[in-house]
Amino acid sequence: MALMPIKFDLVKRVRLAQGLWLLYWLSVMAGILIFSMGMFFKIELRKRSEIMDNNESHFVPNLLILVGLVACGINAFGGKVCHDSLDTIKFTKWKRMLKIYMSGCVVFCIALFVTALLCFLMQISLHFALAEGLKNGMKYYKDTDTPGRCFMKRTLDMTQIEIRCCGNNNYRDWFEIQWISNRYLDFSNDEIKARVQSNVEGKYLMESVPFSCCNPGSPRPCIQHHLTNNSAHYSYDHHTEDLNIWTRGCREALVSYYGGMMNSIGAFVLLFIIMQAVVTVGLQYLTTSLETLADPENPESESEGWLLEKSVKETLSGIMTKLKSLFKGNQVQEGDAEAEAAPT
Repeated sequence: MALMPIKFDLVKRVRLAQGLWLLYWLSVMAGILIFSMGMFFKIELRKRSEIMDNNESHFVPNLLILVGLVACGINAFGGKVCHDSLDTIKFTKWKRMLKIYMSGCVVFCIALFVTALLCFLMQISLHFALAEGLKNGMKYYKDTDTPGRCFMKRTLDMTQIEIRCCGNNNYRDWFEIQWISNRYLDFSNDEIKARVQSNVEGKYLMESVPFSCCNPGSPRPCIQHHLTNNSAHYSYDHHTEDLNIWTRGCREALVSYYGGMMNSIGAFVLLFIIMQAVVTVGLQYLTTSLETLADPENPESESEGWLLEKSVKETLSGIMTKLKSLFKGNQVQEGDAEAEAAPT
């Protein structure tokens, strides 16, 4: 017995075909959007690859690009089938391909679900890539004349300005590294010399942050040097007063930025799965209703469409039987090949 049968007349079939045609082309537009989001995410990762220690994975954006392209192709084909279904002669040429196409749609929905799942899980790998990458990036901030690191300062400054963050975990991370190159230090100055000599590793450390940590929204001119020295600034207390620099760490800010992007993309892909499932079910009803016309020569005759020709249990049993017979057939062929290859 067919699963979820529905009676159709000509008017219902036409309305179903027209509705599906519209949904298929909306799905093509959604596929273009997924492709665009994949491209945008890939560009955003490449823009900050230096502070991810070049360990960022482009698998998810590449998968989104591929899924978007496949979605455009599959749904454009479905739209064409729905358009031709209004003409019995044109629809006949698609009949042989429809079973393969429907199976492909089911596989594609599974691939979409995996893609959405990877979008949500990618935040974990990003967290570790940023933790190591930002730490090394801050260390190489001063190396503007070293090949391979000369753009690190620009990348970090632009990141802190655009993402509104400072340091790796917070602004105090800048206190633990020398971020000013020796080229710009006057070692004849006793204060600088004493500070360098007082450090075990011979580094020039200070309680200061780069200009890119400054918050332009603060009414007070930016205080980026001697941040914990209250006496160095008028009417200033770093314990109670809101600092006019970004206090949020860049790792947290970037994970939040990319995480928000990935959550939005993943949610959109899940919604797209629902749309894809709707058009697949609709096309199944349309094709089965056209195949069961009471009078094939009379397009106005009634017909019946269904979701599955048999019950779910019988359908699954039939699929398993086919898989077993296919597996046994392969084993027999391998056995025959081995027998022919054996010496007589």
